[in-house]
Amino acid sequence: MTTVAPVPERLSLGDKLSMVVSDSLTIAKRGVIKIRRVPDVLIFSTLSPIMFVLLFAYIFGSAIEIPGVSYREFMIGGIFAQTVVFGASFTGAALAEDMQKGIIDRFRSLPMAPSAVLIGRTLSDVVINVVSLTVMSLTGLAIGWRIRGSFLDAVLAFLLLLLFAYAVSWIMAYVGLLVRAPEVFNNASFIVVFPLTFIGNTFVPSDKLPTVLRVIAEWNPVSALTQATRDLFGNTSAVAPTPTAWSLRNPEVTTLIWVVVIMAIFVPLAVRQYKKTVSR
Repeated sequence: MTTVAPVPERLSLGDKLSMVVSDSLTIAKRGVIKIRRVPDVLIFSTLSPIMFVLLFAYIFGSAIEIPGVSYREFMIGGIFAQTVVFGASFTGAALAEDMQKGIIDRFRSLPMAPSAVLIGRTLSDVVINVVSLTVMSLTGLAIGWRIRGSFLDAVLAFLLLLLFAYAVSWIMAYVGLLVRAPEVFNNASFIVVFPLTFIGNTFVPSDKLPTVLRVIAEWNPVSALTQATRDLFGNTSAVAPTPTAWSLRNPEVTTLIWVVVIMAIFVPLAVRQYKKTVSR
């Protein structure tokens, strides 16, 4: 049985933090190199958002009308939100794969901070989301989507998307450490992520949903993220009904609150589960 090589206790707090940063960047670099060596991951992660943009623009878009705004502009915020949430699942799948292949056993023999593996893994997946958002933005521009807000607002929208995706990746990291195989994780994450991204205002206004679903949609974190991106991109309508829920009237604040809550809960849970996993 491989023994764990702990971080030396005599290190000062500054040295420990420096080690965490250094180890995290090393693991993140490993993740990025893996993406470059296995381009299939990047290819399929970019094909999916292109497919959704074209599908909703040319098929569902012809049947859905949003007062005062083009449906192609309305849907982009929802597809952005959906894409980054699905993109965050790469973290859990990669951790489940590393455990299955014994990579985690190799990490546990090294004198590195336990949190570094998780921090590095989640950081590397930000790269996938950046590429996906870039490809999706270009596809959206090609079909008629336009940014109506300011340049600074657009930058804030993209940063908010990446920040929320990073928070969700910690949920996926925790789930990935709980399961025994990547196939199990893929099934489990799909069951959760799919309804989370569709029971909301991602593709249709939430006020048109039945009462129970409308309440769920209004307080769905993905709905807040979607509304925030629409506001910042300027893809909203002055004639559309004003949202009644506080979460959708203040979507940027709500999204940041969700980010803080998610990370406050799942960062400690993921780190503790990782320590439990490597101590077996």
